[in-house]
Amino acid sequence: MCWSCLHRHLFAWALDLACGLPMIARMRAQVVPLAHGRVLEVGIGTGLNLPHYDRSRVQRITGIDPGLEMQPRARRRIKAAGIEVELLGLSAELIPRPDASFDSVVLTYTLCSIPDPLAALREMRRVLAPGGVLLFCEHGRAPDAYVARWQDRLQPLWGRLAGGCHLNRDVPALLHAAGFVCAPLNTGYLRGPKPWTFHYWGQALAA
Repeated sequence: MCWSCLHRHLFAWALDLACGLPMIARMRAQVVPLAHGRVLEVGIGTGLNLPHYDRSRVQRITGIDPGLEMQPRARRRIKAAGIEVELLGLSAELIPRPDASFDSVVLTYTLCSIPDPLAALREMRRVLAPGGVLLFCEHGRAPDAYVARWQDRLQPLWGRLAGGCHLNRDVPALLHAAGFVCAPLNTGYLRGPKPWTFHYWGQALAA
């Protein structure tokens, strides 16, 4: 196996481990069960959200993620969840589906690493059906100035180490710029170092 392939597989393993921590699972459990109907999950990764879906509410899931090395784990979780899931190996800046294709979009721990987050959010808004909802849980820029300064200082190194993850993205500003209104927007720190643990979660509707 070439070094780049090994690195991708090791990163997929490390990401699965970090994003499967109990405190992260508890955050997923607050938003994912609210999904209904035709669901688009952006950044499905290794499928860590799958156990949290309410199968009685979900018709079908389309999961997109450019990390193809994560699909074997995702397929195992799909089988265990007993939900019909289509996996597409691509990023979210251009979603190959018609307008108004989905009733719910699920976005968890993904916006931080999308190369063009605003373009991706605009695509999510485009494919949401009228009355559809964006369900999100993301870490991002902290409101405390001293924490935000540390996020900015750490970002150049962190981004290289963590596959392009951004500590300091302003999630509410991005949602607003993409044409979403949050109802509600929940915020707070999880346990752990503050530059990594400020969270935004809730529901967003097309303005």
